[in-house]
Amino acid sequence: MKLQLKNPIVFFDLETTGINISKDRIVEIAILKIDTDGKEESFCRKVNPEMPIPKVTSEIHGIYDEDVKDEPTFKMLANEIAELMQGCDMAGFNSNKFDVPLLAEEFIRAGVDFKMKERQFVDVQTIFHKMEKRTLGAAYKFYCDKDLENAHSAEADTRATYEVLLSQLERYPELENDVDFLNTFSSFNRNADFMGRIIYNDKDEEVFNFGKYKNQSVEAVLTKDPSYYDWMKKGDFPRYTIKVLENVKERIALKPQKPSFKKKPAQKNHDINDLVNKFNKKL
Repeated sequence: MKLQLKNPIVFFDLETTGINISKDRIVEIAILKIDTDGKEESFCRKVNPEMPIPKVTSEIHGIYDEDVKDEPTFKMLANEIAELMQGCDMAGFNSNKFDVPLLAEEFIRAGVDFKMKERQFVDVQTIFHKMEKRTLGAAYKFYCDKDLENAHSAEADTRATYEVLLSQLERYPELENDVDFLNTFSSFNRNADFMGRIIYNDKDEEVFNFGKYKNQSVEAVLTKDPSYYDWMKKGDFPRYTIKVLENVKERIALKPQKPSFKKKPAQKNHDINDLVNKFNKKL
């Protein structure tokens, strides 16, 4: 089966120093780009995270500090990666919850304005969980009848994810071979940010999806309680979440202000007799 594409699509996978979107960094990135004519292009690089890799994490993906100490930083690779992904939709395994938001953080940190919200996102894990509810290794065995060798290798996981999606499309007739459809189907919420802290309601308004202002309009909250933005900015929230808040704040600032009309002080009503008396005195 050939994936029907309106735009090129990149399947990508990240190996990282940990699972904290705000603080952890990429140590390996693999990209498999599929063009609209089916042509494939691969990219795989280890990345110096500029921080120690915890031993417990290295034992999972097999990448240690020694392996990346001479590798380029993400900032050095950011423009090349952005150019490769330019104009492409994006896909991965658990990508909507982890890889996409963490990649967005790295682009912001590197100062590269990569407009990720302008693309479609297909999360193969979400499709899998909705259909079968298993892991990538099980998905690969179930859909492709293959054992996933070198699991937690970014390159192996990326290739397996692509093959699983093709098998899912063949297995489930209700799945449309269309990235717009898959983008919608593989999303549980309509996220305004990538972590789902802020989502869109049925009026396409940003609303908080956590905390004391859950289900309330972001614009209304920031208008009545501006300190909430300061609290979030100082907290452990991803940079992209803060960027969404900043966009809402800018939108509020650009709204025309309602003119405030001050009431003129009421003029004293003078009794007609007082006026007559004053006139007579002048005569």
